[in-house]
Amino acid sequence: MPEYDEQDPVDISRPNPARMYDYYLGGAHNFAVDREAADRVLAILPETREFAMRNREFLQRVVRFLAVEAGITQFLDLGSGIPTAGNVHEVVQAVHPDNRVVYVDHEPVAVAQSQRLLADNPYTAVVHADIRDHETVLNHPETRRLLDFSQPLAVLMLQVLPFIPDTDDPAGVVATYRDMCVSGSYLAVAHSLSFDYWPGAVAEAVEMYTKSTHPLNLRTPDQVAAFFDGYDLVDPGVVFTAVWRPDKPVSDEEAISSRAVAGLGVLP
Repeated sequence: MPEYDEQDPVDISRPNPARMYDYYLGGAHNFAVDREAADRVLAILPETREFAMRNREFLQRVVRFLAVEAGITQFLDLGSGIPTAGNVHEVVQAVHPDNRVVYVDHEPVAVAQSQRLLADNPYTAVVHADIRDHETVLNHPETRRLLDFSQPLAVLMLQVLPFIPDTDDPAGVVATYRDMCVSGSYLAVAHSLSFDYWPGAVAEAVEMYTKSTHPLNLRTPDQVAAFFDGYDLVDPGVVFTAVWRPDKPVSDEEAISSRAVAGLGVLP
């Protein structure tokens, strides 16, 4: 059970998707209400844990590609969630120790744990903000300290857009960050797929998220691909998460088990 300052505005009356996701990955930064909700989802849809693992593996592959092959040295991770092993800064700073990372999340547990983890890391910071509040994110002192928007950078939106409903214009949110970036910058997106791509009682599992702090909005591959408006897609395009530049051959069954698609775009 994690410990937090009593003044932290942590809502433990309802499950939180970031803390549930941490539980799926085997993390310890969650509460009983999160574990109970996650266990109910897993009872209905055991594939959820595999989905979470596939997404974490994609994160590691895409940021390694960006740091090694694309030569990107600065990263803005929007909706970064609870820190777990193999986080963005661990991967990219293994390539070069002074690669810079700004994590952004509005979930207090995620922010508190990130701050503790990063206390001795001068090239990494966490911003407590909702990614829809782009002015706070982009003008935050830590963002300005670490990121140079006159140079290419990578914006990561990995499983955060499903928590932005269409009424809040997720495409507009993506475009706002795109417009702050220069040519040669990248956008990485991973996004849960619509009901047709899940087996069993997926609708019942998604309904359970309506009782959480952030309801879930599933989308089709075409809808996810549309978020890359203005970008040139990097091969292999928007594909099942497991088959985006995999480290080893992936079967059709493994690909489908992603239950999500992912892609990487570069600004021309």
